[in-house]
Amino acid sequence: PTESGFTTDVLALYDWAKARSGNSSILFWGHSLGTGIATNAARKLQEERGVQVDAVVLESPYTNIREAAAHIPITTIYRQFPGFGYFILDSLALGDMVFASDENVKVLACPLLILHAEDDTVLPPHLGRKLFETARNAYKDKTKVKFITFPEKLGLGHDYISFNPELPVLVKDFLNMK
Repeated sequence: PTESGFTTDVLALYDWAKARSGNSSILFWGHSLGTGIATNAARKLQEERGVQVDAVVLESPYTNIREAAAHIPITTIYRQFPGFGYFILDSLALGDMVFASDENVKVLACPLLILHAEDDTVLPPHLGRKLFETARNAYKDKTKVKFITFPEKLGLGHDYISFNPELPVLVKDFLNMK
């Protein structure tokens, strides 16, 4: 799989859903690696087709795959070795895996909601905050960008934000403000 392949697949799914949804809203919701795919697809849709997705929701996001790989727990032991950046991090880009959400959000104009749990041990919350700040600085309409964190005491970690019973109301409130 490649980044462009994932993005092409999402755009095909978007076309399929759009053809069948009438005037219903369509949003891109990405989790973890999928957040890079969601921002790629939203950007490509906007730049190449002049179409803006109704909203993008990013759950447990990162700025770009290089920075994410430098922070995920599995790479901890390897970070101390010389050449980690070149052999591991740079090889992702060589394999067409960049997922530059930080660059993508700079050109998006659709509503953007970022969700991150404070106890996420896979992708640290500071990556979500950094992505939010990048988007907020780039968006002309700052009200279209929102960042919601979930306290550590909820135990949502990397994978369980969707289990939070308040999530539907939070997302509905966000979508109603656009």
